[in-house]
Amino acid sequence: MKAIVCEEFGPISGLQYKDLPEPEPGKGEVRVKVLATGVNFPDGLLVQGLYQVQPERPFVPGVEFCGEVEALGEGVKHLKIGQRLICTNRNYGGFAEKAIVDARLVMPVMDEVSDIDAANIMCAHGTAHHALKQRARLKKGETLVVLGAAGGTGIAAVQIGKALGAKVIAVCSSADKLELAKQNGADELINYTETDLKAAIKELTGGKGADVVYDPVGGDAFDACTRAMARNGRLLVVGFASGRIPELPINLTLVKEYSVIGVFWGSFVSHEPMVFLQNMQELFAWYKSGSVSLVTDEVFPLSKTTDALAKVMNREVMGKVVVVPDGQL
Repeated sequence: MKAIVCEEFGPISGLQYKDLPEPEPGKGEVRVKVLATGVNFPDGLLVQGLYQVQPERPFVPGVEFCGEVEALGEGVKHLKIGQRLICTNRNYGGFAEKAIVDARLVMPVMDEVSDIDAANIMCAHGTAHHALKQRARLKKGETLVVLGAAGGTGIAAVQIGKALGAKVIAVCSSADKLELAKQNGADELINYTETDLKAAIKELTGGKGADVVYDPVGGDAFDACTRAMARNGRLLVVGFASGRIPELPINLTLVKEYSVIGVFWGSFVSHEPMVFLQNMQELFAWYKSGSVSLVTDEVFPLSKTTDALAKVMNREVMGKVVVVPDGQL
């Protein structure tokens, strides 16, 4: 089978497209034929050795994908050959024609969900859902500020914030990105390249500040938000797409009485798999009702995964990108 292989941590351009032996499922595992794989910012960090976890090398990256069951490992009774699933995998493996997954971390896909949407819903929407529901406990009527609101997880946060009844302020770097955020439900828009972000948040909240900030960006935007929080606010640390991990003036949390909360979706899935599955069921219910949807920027063949990752890492994506096995396009 063909796969993208990371032999050693390094530049994305160093990934190899090569043949690997077809894997066999062990106890509690299934082998799936991969139909489509979502491409996420952490995938790019992972292969460079810059992520929170560092797998043994060589490995096949790709943490979320849609696949069809080909073989069942010992003890797997709740799945069947030919069944279509969405998969997440603590051992990665999604950038390949076939993958082995833990049978406990898969979910059947409704017929009305396309392979592309199924491949893209788990990580970005799953992160935003967990962040806003379990970590921030976002309440109806609160104000949510979403940084990077035109990226995959930013759009997800906008949609889920609206589904939970919040007023959503989208923050982006350009007019076209803000327009996409507006199309996905944002109530107010801030172009941080043209205005002072702290002042704009204060103005749009009547001086109160943000109840919740969803921040996958870090850097200067985080710095501004630390000074624009409401009392009892929750500042969610999701990632550092800007490239700079900021430092927090801790006195601000004392004076303003707000919380800074870390969000690590992979840890959540590992430690609370049943809550994760309940979240996914709610996400699919919202998908079916139209409250959430997937925005796919571009589809790449598996052999061009490095191009897909480069587009994500360069922050050139509006929504999500996905890779599919060569010959499917």
